[in-house]
Amino acid sequence: MNLKSKIESLLFVSISPLSVSKIAKLVSSDKDKVKQSLQDLKERLKEEQRGIQLMKIQNSWQLSTNPDNSSIVREYLKDEQTGELTRPALETLTIIAYRGPIAKSELDVIRGVNCSLILRNLMIKGLVESYKDKSKMDTFYKVTFEFLKFLGLSETSHLPDYEKLNKDESLEKLLNPESQKESENEEKEKKNEEE
Repeated sequence: MNLKSKIESLLFVSISPLSVSKIAKLVSSDKDKVKQSLQDLKERLKEEQRGIQLMKIQNSWQLSTNPDNSSIVREYLKDEQTGELTRPALETLTIIAYRGPIAKSELDVIRGVNCSLILRNLMIKGLVESYKDKSKMDTFYKVTFEFLKFLGLSETSHLPDYEKLNKDESLEKLLNPESQKESENEEKEKKNEEE
């Protein structure tokens, strides 16, 4: 697969702008090649009058809609903001409400799919917000005050069965398979000692 194709795919699924160095690391290429590929991709999208464009802000890049299509996009987003949530969006929102702040990587593991587009839609609706944790090198998501206000709650711990679902054992096993193996090994050693 060629470099431009890889970069385009990354930019498509990324919720936030990506720096040249981050892209270079992800595609295992040097920064100069990535810069040239980004510039080529930007020009090609403009030349072909595509529905998307490549934006550069300082040293970061992101795909966005073509400004020529702003009215149709605005109308669609208005419908999306006021429309009902899909089942996958409701599942994702529930996980964030009960487990948040939660890393995107953990969300993907729990749901078994890439949640980027669902997260983008939940953020557009104002139900979820994100922040980057540089020490953990991941993006984390939590519900917004608007979400809580809509439900008439003052904090997430007031959600039904919050304590039970916040510390659900099966999710802990799924998210921390190493600690699960350690526990199983400890139990085996205990049994062996007893015998």
